[in-house]
Amino acid sequence: MLLAAANTTDESVTDILDSATEVTAEATKEVNGFFQFIEDNIPNIVSFGIKVGLALVFFFIGGKVIKWIRKIVRRSFERTGADTGVMQFVDSMLKFGLYALLVFMIATNFGVESSSVAALIASAGVAVGLALQGSLSNFAGGILILLLKPFAVGDYIMVTQEGIEGTVKEIQIFYTKMATVDNQTVVVPNSILTSNSLTNVTARPERKLDLKVGISYDADLKEAKRLIEEMLRSDLSVIQDEEIVVFVSDLADSAVIIGLRAWVKTEEYWAARWRILEQIKTEFDKAGIEIPYNQLTVHLSGEGNSPKPD
Repeated sequence: MLLAAANTTDESVTDILDSATEVTAEATKEVNGFFQFIEDNIPNIVSFGIKVGLALVFFFIGGKVIKWIRKIVRRSFERTGADTGVMQFVDSMLKFGLYALLVFMIATNFGVESSSVAALIASAGVAVGLALQGSLSNFAGGILILLLKPFAVGDYIMVTQEGIEGTVKEIQIFYTKMATVDNQTVVVPNSILTSNSLTNVTARPERKLDLKVGISYDADLKEAKRLIEEMLRSDLSVIQDEEIVVFVSDLADSAVIIGLRAWVKTEEYWAARWRILEQIKTEFDKAGIEIPYNQLTVHLSGEGNSPKPD
């Protein structure tokens, strides 16, 4: 029995060694075949490597040329005093178009048929057009913004429906960049700006200051109006050549509402608003004019009945 077991073990070892030899032979054959393939195709590989290297060099040089062209175009716009938004839009579109042309030239000059590239571009254009309908509407929106000019770079705009407001910083092909009052950057698709009504706060150099303040019914109305008018007449931000009006706006439940209207420079609007409101409060306190707040007065009737006489 021991002899039979030993013979079985020797046969298993022999089988393993034979299998390992076959695997090694197959691996060696594959490696030799790979090296033989490389050796047979060295001219083609070298040629392909040279083409890739030249393509990269050509792309690098083309990128430098594109930057140079964009720089010349920007300087031309600056000399002609063109709108900043138009300049940014054209620069963005020029960059996109020139790089697409550069890739097309590299492909055709390094062995790719121009007809094949044109067919590929046409097919890709259809596919991209269907997939990026929103981007195309954004592009059309950018064109409308430049043509109709509802706002320009540097304007403060508000899109009430979308809850968006800020200062316009850049107008690009597909989107517009805005900066909020706390210096956050908001990227807004152009289609939103053209499909919604918006308010251009800084479109004009002057802006109307329209404030309301309530005083007590017991306060001296004429004195309050006189104080407010004096404040407006003496404030440096208020344009004195424009109309200044102080009037009774409403007789509310607990206060007489005084309205005031005046014109200030657009860039000084918020500073003037805050300063005048603070000054009204200070001057009213000095003059003893009460600015009421909502109060609830509860009158309690006596409980129980009066004693009946005997």
